[in-house]
Amino acid sequence: MSAPSTPRQVPLADLAGRPCPAAAALELVGERWSLLVVRELLLGARRFTDVLRGTGAPRDRVTARLRSLEGAGLVVRRRYQESPPREEYLLTEAGLALAPVVDALIAWGRTYAVAPDDPLRDRYRRIGLSGPDAGG
Repeated sequence: MSAPSTPRQVPLADLAGRPCPAAAALELVGERWSLLVVRELLLGARRFTDVLRGTGAPRDRVTARLRSLEGAGLVVRRRYQESPPREEYLLTEAGLALAPVVDALIAWGRTYAVAPDDPLRDRYRRIGLSGPDAGG
C-alpha cells in the first residue's frame, strides 16, 4: 500500500512569523492542490491521469505537487511498466497519516463552506484509508 519513507522536516527557526508545528506542516502540504492530490491518492488513484482527473487541476500543477510531495517524503513514485515506462504514485506512511486531516477538511467544508441544499454536499463524508463513505 505504501512505501517506507521519512518525511522532510522543517526547522521551526527557518519559518517566518510565529513558527509552530502547524506552520511547518503547511510548508509541506499548505498549497490547495497538494491536499487534493493527497485526497485522490487516499481514494485509490495511483496513476497520474487519475490524479489529474480527480483534482481538476492543470497538468503542470499536478506534476509540481506530486514532485513537491515526493520531495517532502509524503509520496513515492514507483515504476510499474518498463516499456513504455509508466509510473504510479503511492502515499508513504506520513502521507497516509494525512487521512484525518482530509476528513476534517471535508467535515468542515460540508458544515461551513457548502450550501445545505447543494446536491453534491454529502458525496463524501470520510475518506479514511478505505475510501469514501457514501452520504446521502
